[in-house]
Amino acid sequence: MILSIAQETLAQGLSVVSKAVESRPTLPVLANILLEAEGSTLSLTATNLQMSISWKRSAKIDREGAITLPAKTFVDLINNLSSGSIVNMELDTSNNTMRISSGSTKANIKGIDADEYPPVTHGTQYDLEIDARLFQDMIVKTAFAVSKEESRPILTGVYTLIEGEKVTMAAADGFRLSVRTGRIEPGTSQKVELVIPARALNEVARVIDDKTKTIGITLPSKRDLVTFHLGDVQVSSQLLEGRFPDFAAIIPRSYTTSTLLDRAEFLKQCKRAEIFSRDNSNISRLYVMPPKAPGQGGTVIIAGKSAERGDTDGALDAHIEGQPLDVSFNIRYLIDVLNVIDKPNVVFESNGAEYPGVIRIQDDDTFVHVIMPMSR
Repeated sequence: MILSIAQETLAQGLSVVSKAVESRPTLPVLANILLEAEGSTLSLTATNLQMSISWKRSAKIDREGAITLPAKTFVDLINNLSSGSIVNMELDTSNNTMRISSGSTKANIKGIDADEYPPVTHGTQYDLEIDARLFQDMIVKTAFAVSKEESRPILTGVYTLIEGEKVTMAAADGFRLSVRTGRIEPGTSQKVELVIPARALNEVARVIDDKTKTIGITLPSKRDLVTFHLGDVQVSSQLLEGRFPDFAAIIPRSYTTSTLLDRAEFLKQCKRAEIFSRDNSNISRLYVMPPKAPGQGGTVIIAGKSAERGDTDGALDAHIEGQPLDVSFNIRYLIDVLNVIDKPNVVFESNGAEYPGVIRIQDDDTFVHVIMPMSR
């Protein structure tokens, strides 16, 4: 293998695929990145056996070949080469050592034979196509709510339902639920249900840029594998096994209190309350006070308290309909959902202090977030 490629191009590719490298791999070769030079294309691939990421780009290939190089060493070296330089690489097949030169810098990196790398499927065919910005938004508005605990693996993934032209994505961790819907054209003739690890979806969202207009999706066939095609990048992931909870039954269908709030101001007050709620399991109180007389405005107070450090409460003007409310939530959960909303106003709904709270976007029926209340 002999090739040359621009430092910025190679560094970009390594930043994409290195996210699939485990810090403590079960096999030594899984700590490596696979390089394949063929024709006029350099391909980089990394996998942890559950997820794989591949990247390809044009390069000057003088001799074809393949090798795996230790990810950390390779990435650190390329990132520290001069921007604008050309990276020249030549593989010594007698000892699997890659000779790298760029400007006055020369280095040798010892690798592992490419034949020892697990097979990773590369393909260009896909079954569905979805708008990239829509899919990115669906991931952003759901994946943050997955469980971080491995005790219930199914909750570490995002449930994805494709039915006709409608796509529904949902994530839950037992304390909150986030649901986002969207549309694809053309749709599917069959119902497709997948639970995709959030880690893989987050990598898909991260790779999307202004040049990415659509994303191709290859649905599982013989293997429980879903693949996302993003131009020069492919992200493949094993699906999670198990039955996702019936989340539709959790979403309240009515409410006794509805509050329209400015999202940015609501988020600021929640962040201030969180400062004092850290010593109290992040529990903060929301007081919703409807107007005392017609024509007057309502008020929402977000309060945080610490027995050791003090307390705070901040008031917000709000349009309130229904009953007064005094309810406690994990304030971090409110901050998380408000951070992923990019519209100016949100609606908070509740049936009382013992019932789940609901966050929606004003005049938008494609997103709903449910948060369980906390006992005081």
